[in-house]
Amino acid sequence: MTHTSRPMGAADLLMALAVVVLWGLNFIAMKYGLRSFSPFQLGALRYLSACLPMVLLVRPPRIHWKWVVAYGLFVGLGQFGFLFLALKVGMAAGLASVLMQTQVFFTATLGLVLLRERPGRALKIGMGLAALGLLCFTMDFVGPSGRGAGATTLAGFGLTLCAAAMWAGSNIVARRAQAHTPDYDPLSFVVWSSLVPVLPFVALSAWLDPDASRWLEWAAVAEVPLIAWLSIAYLGWAATVVGYAMWTRLLKRHPANRVAPFSLGVPVVGLAAGMLVLGEAVTPWQWAGIACVVTALGCVMLGPRLGIK
Repeated sequence: MTHTSRPMGAADLLMALAVVVLWGLNFIAMKYGLRSFSPFQLGALRYLSACLPMVLLVRPPRIHWKWVVAYGLFVGLGQFGFLFLALKVGMAAGLASVLMQTQVFFTATLGLVLLRERPGRALKIGMGLAALGLLCFTMDFVGPSGRGAGATTLAGFGLTLCAAAMWAGSNIVARRAQAHTPDYDPLSFVVWSSLVPVLPFVALSAWLDPDASRWLEWAAVAEVPLIAWLSIAYLGWAATVVGYAMWTRLLKRHPANRVAPFSLGVPVVGLAAGMLVLGEAVTPWQWAGIACVVTALGCVMLGPRLGIK
């Protein structure tokens, strides 16, 4: 199946919005998981739960192994390795959901350079509005203190941007994989690529986590609260298997620079969930950024139907 230049149909729009909700709530699950596990341990458990028992039920994708490995490294070890570290060292869940959307700019740039996908007028306007929104979010780091807002630190800010760059890289890998093997199965691709980051995460934990050896004792495992295991199940099944299978399917059917902007809806869900579930505060600058991001998403979604191409 090749991508089309036509606007997305209703089914694809609903699929994109479902991914937005799944990934918006994703950040809440991460925060709960990091209360019991280190970033590397959470990464290993997330992808272990994503691929087991699915690898026993789903056949390997009919695609060259290099695409499976590349996707697993970019989206698993890269994106979530950096993101989990950011949330641990100082990044609010709601604000992380916003900063991750800089992947739109990385994806559009890489799509132009590597895939020759040129953005249309609606996407250009939307990206401009999104850039203004992201500028508003960074304003909390400007001033006498320069410490950011709430639990956000400069290190967390930088690591989150690194995670967004890795996400963009995974978008390009998915598009290149589609170009080489148009009929590959997205679900199988996501499930088997989830095997890739498990051992690297385990190795990093054994190397860098001072308490890694305690997980060899059953008592340590038994002390983990239920909410932490539920968060891993959500991260592995809902956010990874379901979310990325739908996202990859969209990338198979449409250009990367058309699919990527839908992720701009993730911070709306993420910020709302952060406020309601974790009690995170939203600053005036963040509210201004939210307004810009929502407007940008509306422009990207409705622009072609309003004659803005």
